[in-house]
Parts: sequence; structure tokens; C-alpha cells
Amino acid sequence: MAPPAARLARLSRSVSFSACHRLHSKSLSDEENLKLFGKCNNPNGHGHNYKARLLISLLFSLQIDPVSGMVINLTDLKQYMQEAIMEPLDHKNLDKDVPYFAEVVSTTENVAVFIWENLKKLLPMGTLYKVKVYETDQNIVVYKGEETISE
Repeated sequence: MAPPAARLARLSRSVSFSACHRLHSKSLSDEENLKLFGKCNNPNGHGHNYKARLLISLLFSLQIDPVSGMVINLTDLKQYMQEAIMEPLDHKNLDKDVPYFAEVVSTTENVAVFIWENLKKLLPMGTLYKVKVYETDQNIVVYKGEETISE
């Protein structure tokens, strides 16, 4: 009798965090920043209740482990997300409390890159498929690592 076919799956897990920031580029004048970012350029900043959703998969076959029945241990994943997302970002001023954003504009796109880079260091190699960050119900960023556009 042939062995059962491998079962394929991707796992998604979400966390929510609150943070404030000011959209402001050091490369632009105050007037240019105000024109580009509008009310999000408020000198005192503004806040969001972000939601980060991760999609995890195994690099080679996306197989469910036949022994554990899991793609990845959820207890481990919860700890990785705590370390990579919650500890550095939750209830923080992104521009003042997170060194990464000292030189990088704290847009949701760059928040997604920050989360990706932090998680990539912790997760087993090749398991992170994409990071989706909800700034609001209408503003959502999806990041899948270093993708390039062919010309």
C-alpha cells in the first residue's frame, strides 16, 4: 500500500497592537511634508490600532508534519510574534521609541517591512510567506519580502 499523500497547508495568525507616529520625511521641507501627508503630518503625531496578519508556510512542500499535525507550533509562533511585533511596537511612538524608524518614514509599508525583517530572524528559514498589516479597515499593506519589478 502506498504512503498517504502529503497534506499541504498555510497557517495565518494575527496580532493587534496600538502605536502612534508622524508621517514626516527628513528629505522634504515642512511645507512639502504637510502637502504630501496632510493631517498625518501633525507635529504631535496620531495613533492607530494596527493588526498584523502573518501567513506562514514551509518553503519546500508546505507539508503538515505527520507527527504533530501542524505546519508550525503555534506556541512558538505566538512567542516569535511577541518578540518581533508586540515588544518593539505595541504602545510605542514608532518615530521616537523604535530605532528603525529614526531614519525611515513610519508608513504602514515600512511597518510591514520592519515586521518581516524581525520575524525572518526568528522563524525557521523559508517559512514566512507574507505579512499583512492593517492600519485601518481601508488601508492594508501586504509585504512578501524582497520582490522586484522587471522593466
